[in-house]
Amino acid sequence: MHIVLGDTPEDTLAAFTARAAADPGVAGLVLSGSRVHAGMPTVHSDYDLHVILRDETPAALTELDRFRSAHLDLVVITLAEFRTRGMPGRPDSFARYSYVHAELLLDRLDGTVARILDEKRTLGAEEARAAVDGWLDAYVNQTYRSLKSYRDGRPAMGHLDAAESVPYALEVLFALHRRVRPYNKYLQWELERNPLGERRWDAERLLPVVRRLLADGDPHTQRALFAGIEEAARAAGHHEVLASWGTDLNLLRHP
Repeated sequence: MHIVLGDTPEDTLAAFTARAAADPGVAGLVLSGSRVHAGMPTVHSDYDLHVILRDETPAALTELDRFRSAHLDLVVITLAEFRTRGMPGRPDSFARYSYVHAELLLDRLDGTVARILDEKRTLGAEEARAAVDGWLDAYVNQTYRSLKSYRDGRPAMGHLDAAESVPYALEVLFALHRRVRPYNKYLQWELERNPLGERRWDAERLLPVVRRLLADGDPHTQRALFAGIEEAARAAGHHEVLASWGTDLNLLRHP
């Protein structure tokens, strides 16, 4: 199936959504990407559209899955695939954040598409607890490895491990608030518009820490970040993960 690009991305989106809405096999349309993040679109921004098809009657639009252009990017999936896309343990779990601020354009199933979308926007209570436990253990492990390398006179290797600890730290901080960690592109946007509660995690304070760890892995900065994460994790009841590290945590607390 061929897509005709309009003069502008808006023209292309309008033409395509009208065409998709006329297809009885289409159950829903969900818009995501920079266009649903206020202040983020640029002259180079396209529209990211998720087309959800009825399970029982796949539409001809299936062949357009992963269509890419300067105006429009498409994900075309069945309702069953939409239910699980981006969820924990799946190879497409990376897609979860794309739904956090997504805009529902069409729901032909009496609110079913909307309910599934809303479930993806935040972490459930049990999901968040499991996520914090898993990411916290990974974060402590990576920071411990880094500080051991610094202690043993291998700063270059310590720097690499410090850099790898950053994504784990961010996963923990967002999961503690039952939030999906944003893509790096939207990290500052999220911290400025939807703060994580404490001032030490706002954009002005957290982003310089992230940049310093990525720049050189500074051990003092690592320990300061760990102190804050440890305090927040304990306050939220994640004692067991930390306790499992025993006296090894002393390296993360003191030079």
